[in-house]
Amino acid sequence: MAMKINDDCIACGACLPECPTNSITEDTPIYIIDAATCVECVSHFDSPQCVAVCPVECIVKA
Repeated sequence: MAMKINDDCIACGACLPECPTNSITEDTPIYIIDAATCVECVSHFDSPQCVAVCPVECIVKA
């Protein structure tokens, strides 16, 4: 499974440094998560860190 950023993204950048697999990249107009490398923070944290820091709650399970 992987996370996905929806159209509510405000491109604030809060999620970028939190991703342990560097799966999040800047895109226009919203950021994107590479489903091939996203592990939902399994083996790194108890829950997806991008979700924890997102101020607009735009990151969901794909």
